[in-house]
Amino acid sequence: MLLGMPKPLPIEFIVQTVSTSNALLRASRRLFRPHGLSEAQFNVLHILQDAAGNLTQRELSEILIVDRSNVTGLVDRMETAGWVKRLPVPGDRRAHRLALTASGRKLWKATYPIYEKAARAVVAKLSPAQLKATRSLLAMVEASANEQPAEQTVD
Repeated sequence: MLLGMPKPLPIEFIVQTVSTSNALLRASRRLFRPHGLSEAQFNVLHILQDAAGNLTQRELSEILIVDRSNVTGLVDRMETAGWVKRLPVPGDRRAHRLALTASGRKLWKATYPIYEKAARAVVAKLSPAQLKATRSLLAMVEASANEQPAEQTVD
């Protein structure tokens, strides 16, 4: 493709989607930083606030769609901060269930309303029908991306 030539629509779509994702990530960092949180830590608080000690680190990594080793470090830091605790799993010395501490629940309760307000502001120009359609379309793109082979070679 020559410089200045229009890009194929699928490429434009992916570039716009990644650009939007990056903008949302930067906005979430700005939102959570004053509370001493990263966006990943907020996600853990948000997931655990309903789990009541019923999630293992493996289950958390599957929900977050990250490698278990990344979750271990994340949970270690959050445990050190006093926001989460590991609970033993009877019969399995290696496994732990995760739960919020009182401090973690307090932090989630303080930050969630701020997050919800910011999320509403970001999508304020979209109708409920547009939000539902966009969510559905993005889920389809995600499923399609997950179906792609791990490696593709150029012939």
